[in-house]
Formats: sequence, C-alpha cells, structure tokens
Amino acid sequence: MRKDGIFIGIEVLDGVAGDAALAAKLAEVCPVDIFAAGDAGVQIVEGNIDECVLCRLCIDAAPDGAVRVLKLYDNEAALA
Repeated sequence: MRKDGIFIGIEVLDGVAGDAALAAKLAEVCPVDIFAAGDAGVQIVEGNIDECVLCRLCIDAAPDGAVRVLKLYDNEAALA
C-alpha cells in the first residue's frame, strides 16, 4: 500500500498491512497521526502525510522493510 502527499510518500508492505497489532503500534508511535488502526489493519491518513517530521519511529516500530518513508522532493529517496 502506498499513499503520497505533496512532499512525502508512505509505503506499507501489503504482507503486513492487514496486521492489527502493527496498525495499533504505528498509530501509537506516530507523533503526527499518519497511521490509524482500522478493521483491515494499517490505514494511512492521507491528510496527515505531509506533516511527517522524518522521526523514523514508524520505521523502527515495524519489521525491517515493512514501512518506508519516501522524500518525494528528493527523487523518492527513502528515509534510512
């Protein structure tokens, strides 16, 4: 799953997007509420994507490679 704002893109691997526990964890750690836990697992709140402060908390909370934050203003460079 991928959603783009103007400056930031968020990717969540389809294989983990339905994980309710991961959805709750992402919703808990994100300081700007980009993630929400829904009936189908991880939901990305499109209106909040460009509020991303590049803190890496979502990347650190998810299994390796499951969440990617892309800087659309920098040729889609992934936050490492």
